[in-house]
Amino acid sequence: MHSELFFALNQFATLSPEDEKFIAESFTFRTLEKGDFFLREGTVCKYVGFLKKGLVRYFVLKNEEESTFEFTKEGEFISDYSSFNRQTKSVQNIEAIEDCELLVVDYEKLQTIFNTIPNGNYIGRHIIEHRFDIMVNQLLAVYMQNSEQRYQKFIAEYADLTQRIPQYLIASYVGVQPPSLSRIRKRLSR
Repeated sequence: MHSELFFALNQFATLSPEDEKFIAESFTFRTLEKGDFFLREGTVCKYVGFLKKGLVRYFVLKNEEESTFEFTKEGEFISDYSSFNRQTKSVQNIEAIEDCELLVVDYEKLQTIFNTIPNGNYIGRHIIEHRFDIMVNQLLAVYMQNSEQRYQKFIAEYADLTQRIPQYLIASYVGVQPPSLSRIRKRLSR
């Protein structure tokens, strides 16, 4: 059940069988149905999740409109790390856009992993650095790229997901309305 999680963690540091057993006992299995929320704005993020199966989107409400800023697929970690680490209310939402299977760990158990496993802090740091890179790149794209460039970036980064993500969510990610996305796609296909 935890093999995908161990594979992901072993990309950062080798885990011993004892480490894997300890981690397996710390994470619990959870499912989300399409449309369910892993996290809602205004609540504290209580878990870090590892997606075994499925796809989620991160979004915020901006002028009463949903603005999608990231997609995360199986084999990756999900959380609002700022809310999780500080145990403060989140300003973002994480919603399943497909049925999902996850392994989740709460704050206390994750801290125990970091402090117990020899490479726990090292693994945690790399996961957070990866998430930080994603967030900074997305923030820069919003300020430095026009909608056509953001769409091209989407295609480059999420090429394997284009058939799994509804067009209106891609439009939200790019920062345009669906008809504008259709015009961008048409222009680029020429």
